[in-house]
Amino acid sequence: AIDRKYLEMGRAFYIPLKYSEVPRYIRENVRVDILMIQVSPMDKHGNFNMGPTVSHYRAAADKANIIIVEVNDDMPIAHGGYGHYLHVSEIDYIVEGGHTGMPQIPSEATNQIDEQIARYVLEDLRDGDCLQLGIGTMPNALGKMIAQSNLKDLGIHTEMLVDSFVDMVESGRISGKKKQIDPGRIVYTFAGGTQKLYDFIDDNPQVAGYPVDYTNDRVIASLNDNLVSINNALEMDLSGQVCSETVGHRMISGAGGQLDFVDAAYNSKGGRSFICMDSTYTDLEGEKHSRINALLTVGAVVTDTRSTVQYVVTEYGKVNLKGQTTWQRAEKLISIAHPDFRDQLIREAQKLKIWRESNKD
Repeated sequence: AIDRKYLEMGRAFYIPLKYSEVPRYIRENVRVDILMIQVSPMDKHGNFNMGPTVSHYRAAADKANIIIVEVNDDMPIAHGGYGHYLHVSEIDYIVEGGHTGMPQIPSEATNQIDEQIARYVLEDLRDGDCLQLGIGTMPNALGKMIAQSNLKDLGIHTEMLVDSFVDMVESGRISGKKKQIDPGRIVYTFAGGTQKLYDFIDDNPQVAGYPVDYTNDRVIASLNDNLVSINNALEMDLSGQVCSETVGHRMISGAGGQLDFVDAAYNSKGGRSFICMDSTYTDLEGEKHSRINALLTVGAVVTDTRSTVQYVVTEYGKVNLKGQTTWQRAEKLISIAHPDFRDQLIREAQKLKIWRESNKD
């Protein structure tokens, strides 16, 4: 939210890139004069652990002229992976911090729509699947349902680790033993949640933090069979193009790792990719709008191209766009749009010549 305010004020600018590209971007394009980072207390080997966020910090440290660490006794010790610590020999200044607790990000309350979408996705999950869950209330709802299901031997290879993963582990759904890479380990690049999550990560060898150019590398992720990618979208057009970053010209989020995981899941043996969204949203004036439109809103950014999208899920159903013609895609997407907008979408599809007369009934 703070980033969006700065963008609207013209005091910040966005660099379009995938999250997996950030370490390379830093190494090739950024001059890092000073890096200041919060760490756990030094261990007996002279290492400072960077806690539950590995992300791009190693790349930044490699480029920094000066490295300052702020020691926080409450920082959980997060195992790697690699790239998750700094050695005292690399550090220029050590600051004794205020030892404040970790930032708490409680899970937002889910609603009936989140739960219905999650149920549609749950129908397609199988024992031994390797999961990537995106950010938001729907993935949280799905995580809770998985924890209460009879699924077993699930694995985790994800970008963000949240509380719902802990629920899945504690309920016995996660073993990771079916994974082809990092078997038995929960792989992530950053974590955010409540103290329950940080306590779970702390000194837990089952959990492995990696730089984002490892976790989100589509080739590496796809080496796990049955990789299932589950992410949210803001808008989609009838060709299957997905916008997950903007509402019109207004920036809401970055590209993150969505496209990488969409590709990775489809290229994984037995993998599946799901793009999930409410069928509608209500603007500030109280007017309801469809998230599935004939064309994307002017200014909308394409996050996932139409050729990459597999399953699309709303509260009205689930469709698979792979291998479908343009008119078949339109028909399937209209079938899961909100009923109030279907007739309008059919008329617009006719104008675009992607609606067959035989399908009107």
